Amino acid sequence: RMAENELISEESRIIFVDDGSKDRTWELIESYHQADPVFGGIKLAHNKGHQHALLAGLMSVKDRCDAAISMDADLQDDIEVLDEFVRKYSEEGCQIVYGVRKDRTTDSAFKRSTALAFYRFMEKLGVQTINNHADYRLMSSRALEGLSSYREVNLYLRGIVPTIGYKTDIVYYDRAERFAGESKYPLKKMLALAIDGITSFSIKPLELIFTLGCGIAVLSLLALLYALLAAILAWPAAGTVGFIGCFWLLGGLILIALGVVGVYVGKTYQETKDRPRYIIEKEL
Repeated sequence: RMAENELISEESRIIFVDDGSKDRTWELIESYHQADPVFGGIKLAHNKGHQHALLAGLMSVKDRCDAAISMDADLQDDIEVLDEFVRKYSEEGCQIVYGVRKDRTTDSAFKRSTALAFYRFMEKLGVQTINNHADYRLMSSRALEGLSSYREVNLYLRGIVPTIGYKTDIVYYDRAERFAGESKYPLKKMLALAIDGITSFSIKPLELIFTLGCGIAVLSLLALLYALLAAILAWPAAGTVGFIGCFWLLGGLILIALGVVGVYVGKTYQETKDRPRYIIEKEL
């Protein structure tokens, strides 16, 4: 329909990315390609995760297209708004167009509330994000070329793309229920993605640790002063339970601080190794 309306070229293609799956995914992609060359595929040699697979697809087509639209294969993103994406690019000159959900009614109350809290938290940390936007977006070849200059291994495309610049716009759509299968983003992976997003774009957690450490140091000095005065003036000493609780709290805060610093050190270690972000095994 889009080709008939001259929104896209007859040479446009639909490219599937197989992120090293163990099922019949690549076999199905090959069958689609044989039946109709409009379908193509990229098979990664090893599972590298959602963000790396998405990047592999975008980088593989950046020199072959005027613009590319990325979307997940779970059929939740509304394909009826693809026309709007293309029009904003071809008629209004937008280099990046974000697909943004109108609401989150299809999500559970828990996921809805945590997603809202996550976006607000990211904004507080100074990370550029588009609320209620996942990875449904149009990027022109110019924007893709800009994306290719970002070399980090720890990928969080939802944070990287807004930093590219150029003219952008938003297309709002209704997100459908999942058609089949189960989400590949359970709570554990969602938390990992959130941590990647925060630690890849902000050092404020380290600054918060420093502020917290200063606050604890001041409180500790006040406690020592009280203990000294209590010894001199024979005041009744506080119970040991309170002191034990303080030690446990302080120990927990130290471990949290070490953990946050460790995440940053680990990410620096991964970046310095400069390993390939993905390896393509086959391409149709």
